[in-house]
Amino acid sequence: MKMKHLFFLICSLVCSLFFCACNEESCKMRIGVSIPAPTHGWASGVVWNAEKYAEELRAQGYEVMVVTAKDSAAQVSGIENMLMKGVDALVVMSQDPVPLLNVCKRAKKQGAYLVVVSNPLSEPVHDVFVNGDNRSFGIEAARAIGAELKDGGSIIVLRGNPCPIDNDRVNGFTETLKAEFPAINIMDIGETHWSTEKGQSVMELFLQKHAKIDAVWAGDDDVLAGALKAYEKSGRKEIRAFVGGGGAQSVVKRLVDRDPLVRATVTYSPDMINKGIEAAVKAGKKEKNPEEIIIPSRIITEKNAADFVREGSPY
Repeated sequence: MKMKHLFFLICSLVCSLFFCACNEESCKMRIGVSIPAPTHGWASGVVWNAEKYAEELRAQGYEVMVVTAKDSAAQVSGIENMLMKGVDALVVMSQDPVPLLNVCKRAKKQGAYLVVVSNPLSEPVHDVFVNGDNRSFGIEAARAIGAELKDGGSIIVLRGNPCPIDNDRVNGFTETLKAEFPAINIMDIGETHWSTEKGQSVMELFLQKHAKIDAVWAGDDDVLAGALKAYEKSGRKEIRAFVGGGGAQSVVKRLVDRDPLVRATVTYSPDMINKGIEAAVKAGKKEKNPEEIIIPSRIITEKNAADFVREGSPY
């Protein structure tokens, strides 16, 4: 009998220790993170930030699954697999929001807390929406150009491609130039689809077309890299400033080193995925989140570039 009592005493002690260790929400919370595969610089930064934050949360007792997808079909499949595992929260940055709507609705019906990052779904089924402020992205880029061309000048714009995100950026840029820097003239706007190669080819065409260009706004730092290649290859010397967008580490380094050509970039940090994961964690702790978390863009110049260095980040 004594042995039997001792056995129950030990079992009770083990169970007590287990429940004491797991009385926080972290011990019973399972978070799924669905993001695009790292096909370009910014997406690589998203993956790097998500994995890094997931490691920190796992050390605290959370179960975090980070799943990348090469296309929308793969992303839907990955989310379905996470739902089968019973995630408590789902954080989604979509390749294309349209094909993901139904699976996200299913997640909500299953009881998962839904955080949508960057690309909004066609219906507002989310609990929280996290995004960069695309209008301020364009506004701050215009002000960076204005700071470089105080006496006015003629510029070209290398945009992504017409879509709600990029339209907000370009509208913010053009409206700010018109209101605050009327002496600056936009000669041409080219679509680059956020591609380094396309940025280079469009820049080559504009260099052939225009005898004098005072500045360039590349609405993406990958595109900026292509534009710089085209300009350096041309042998021309008249451009006074290149301004990028996104805050890539390659551009931040140029600014730290006081590059004479690259004068600024504008933040649109891939660590916004962490804001989405953080919102899921807060929900698990029964803390209230705002319905929208909008992250304003900031100008990065040689004066503050050191504050934006992220060691190890691919973007």
